[in-house]
Order: sequence, then structure tokens, then C-alpha cells
Amino acid sequence: MSAALIPALQSEGQILAEVNGCLGLITLNRANALNALSLAMIRDITALLKHWAATPAIQAVVVLGAGREGKPAAFCAGGDIRFFHQAALANDTALEDFFTEEYALNHLIHSYPKPYIALMDGVVMGGGMGISQGAKLRVLSEHSKLAMPETNIGLFPDVGGGWFLAQCPGRVGEWLALTGQVIAAGDAIELGLGDVFVPSKELPAMIEAFRHGKQPNAEHVVAEVMERAELAPSPDHLELRSRIDAHFAKDSVAEIMASLAAADDEWSRHTHKMLSQRSPLMMAVTLEQLRRARSMTLAEDLRMERDMVHRCFHLRPGAASETVEGIRALAVDKDHTPRWNPARIEDVTPAMVQAFFASPWPADQHPLRALA
Repeated sequence: MSAALIPALQSEGQILAEVNGCLGLITLNRANALNALSLAMIRDITALLKHWAATPAIQAVVVLGAGREGKPAAFCAGGDIRFFHQAALANDTALEDFFTEEYALNHLIHSYPKPYIALMDGVVMGGGMGISQGAKLRVLSEHSKLAMPETNIGLFPDVGGGWFLAQCPGRVGEWLALTGQVIAAGDAIELGLGDVFVPSKELPAMIEAFRHGKQPNAEHVVAEVMERAELAPSPDHLELRSRIDAHFAKDSVAEIMASLAAADDEWSRHTHKMLSQRSPLMMAVTLEQLRRARSMTLAEDLRMERDMVHRCFHLRPGAASETVEGIRALAVDKDHTPRWNPARIEDVTPAMVQAFFASPWPADQHPLRALA
């Protein structure tokens, strides 16, 4: 294999790159952390994709997550939230670099000029959705578990989440964004968040073919997937769509929660309980994000999200940040009792919400100004 086909990587083995015939393979190799993305991994994926886009010999790219023997699969569980917590408390500028470069990578994938195939086996959450939703072919298995669970840590569904959730039918996007609900392959394909279903028993042979079989052209690479594809399982939530649309079309989070509270059924009670555990402020910010993103391009949405994530860590810096507090409760102290501020949705004001959407940069200095 020519070394010229693989640029120098910096993530010290967290990203593995291979070339077989016309195919470039990227393996997220941080299995003990469910392949959560570090800044070095984002930089390596970006470097590989840019290099391969400019290399005529490479006609297609496959991205997959490394597995652990005897453990459930994980494509990518998101960004490294412990790093977010440490960097925010230390005022480390690498935190700003992380989001700028991650969102630029998300945009690169959505606009990639060659077939980019994501093997979304197992957990696909947050940043994992960011590096898979722009794929030309999103491959799911019966182990796929998709979610944008950011409101659970006092964040919002970023990595283009405002844009791709807003594309979902009806008010499903609001439901997924506010609750962080996990969905499986059947729902993902029904909602436009996945393309094909390949049973997990077929994946080892498919990956072996990618790595060592003859891969003469992009059409052959795609055929390796499609010849193993089967009819997806039935969606789990299809019968709930009318209820989701009725509740989550309300104008505010307070109205959504009141609507759910007034409905006398188990699903509404369960959904109300989920929302009651989320950050009231960040649910309100998220609802505003989805409503704005529905009329935006992806580039516009990513610029908005870059503004928003800056505000998440800087409107109330350090430990006072809703996001830092959410990560502390979930992943650092693990007490699962976040002290949200405000604690009640009734105390969230429009001014608090709008502050997240004020860009800290002039348009010509925005860190994502080059995205089109």
C-alpha cells in the first residue's frame, strides 16, 4: 500500500486508517470509551477525508467503530464529555477548537464528493450522529441505538442536530431533541435518520470484504452493503406519531409539558417524567433551536449551533454553566442529581433563551464563516 494514500495521523491509535483498492476505511478505535470523539480524532478524520477527496484512487469511504470482545457494539457515543468538563473549568481554549473543528467535519461529511458509508452498529449518539447523518449510506443493525441526548447534560442537540432533526416528519424532531429518546433501526429508517438494515451477523463478513476483498470501484463497495441488506424491523413508535405531533407542536416547553400532564395515558406520563429531569433552560433553548433550524441550510444551522455552544460555556462560565453542571452530575460525580438553574420551566424567561442565539462574532469573523 502506498503511504501517500494515508496522511500522518495524530490521535495515537484512536483512529485507524486503511486502504483496500478504491476504498478508504476509517475505524474509530477508542472502544473502551464507546468510541467517543476526542479533538485528535476529529482532526484525523478531517485530514483523511480531505486527503481522500483529492485522491482519484480513492472512490469511497467507510467509517466504523471498533468493538470489544463480548461487549455490546458502539459506533460512537458522542463527544468526550469529560474533556468538555475539564476544559471548561480550566478555561482551556481547546474546547473552542473542538466544537469549531467538529462542526466543520460534520459539514464536510454532508457535502463529501464521494460515497461515504457509515456502519451505525450499536450506540450512535450525539457526535456519532454528527459523523453519520451526512453519510450517503447509513447502515443500521438490530443493535443500533440512535439518540441526541444532550438535554440530559444541559446541552442541546448540536453537530447539525437542529438541521437533521428538523427534517424529521411532523414534530418528531422536537420530541427526539427534548427527550433524548433512543430509537432503533426501524424508527430511524422510517424517520429518515437511516437508510438500510443489515443484520449484525452479516457485518463481520462485510467488513472483511471491505478490508481484504476486491474493491475495484465505488459501485462495488455499495453493492457489498446492498446485497446483505434486509427489510428493516417495524418502527416502534409509528403509532405514537399523532400524539407526538399534538403535544410537541405547542409553542413552548411549558405548554408541551402541560399538554402531556393533561393526557391520561402511560406514554404521556413517561414522556412528562423524562422532560421533568432535563434542564428547563436548555429544553427551552433546544425548542427554539429546532424551530429556527427548520428554515435554515445546514451551514446556517451549524453557525447558529457554534454560537449556541459558545454561550453554553461562557454565558455562565465554569461550574455555573448548565452544561458543566449536567456533565458533573452524569459523568463526573455520577450522583444523577443536577442542580439546574432555573430549576423550573416556569422560571425560564425569553431573554434567557435569546441570549444563546446572539453570536459573539461578527459574520466575517465567525469560526465557521467558510461553510456554504
